[in-house]
Amino acid sequence: MKQFKHRLILALLVTLSITIQAQEDGNSQVFNTLKVNDSLLFDLGFNTCDLSQFKALITDDLEFYHDKSGILNSKQAFIDVMANGICSATNPYRARRELIEGSLKVYSLYNNGKLYGAIQEGSHRFYERFEGKETPGSIAKFTHLWIIDKDQWKLKRVLSYDHQL
Repeated sequence: MKQFKHRLILALLVTLSITIQAQEDGNSQVFNTLKVNDSLLFDLGFNTCDLSQFKALITDDLEFYHDKSGILNSKQAFIDVMANGICSATNPYRARRELIEGSLKVYSLYNNGKLYGAIQEGSHRFYERFEGKETPGSIAKFTHLWIIDKDQWKLKRVLSYDHQL
């Protein structure tokens, strides 16, 4: 019985250590790289309609799943929606996204010990601007799958969900 308890404690400690190591530390290179990429996508790409950020950081076969507006199946479809929607010169409505402080988490993905990608998750708040007035919009969660393609981090899959006003 005593040996069983020791094995159980050892198994719990091993499981706990694997769980603790699964999430990247906020100071790790992977975490910081993806935090910078998040900023490029949203602070520059989304907030200022700099579509070149999307072109540089998204895979051609992007899949984007949104709980309110459906599915987009390519980088070009995503860029077209942005260019003809929120970023259209004739659209008086603008949006701004802000990452909720402390919500960002990153989990590295390995294949036979080699880093090939990461899962990034967090929460963000959107603000709506119309005729110069900005008001708080929805808060939502996101999960991003980043892969390393030719030594560059690229966004391959997006889940945008749980939008709440």
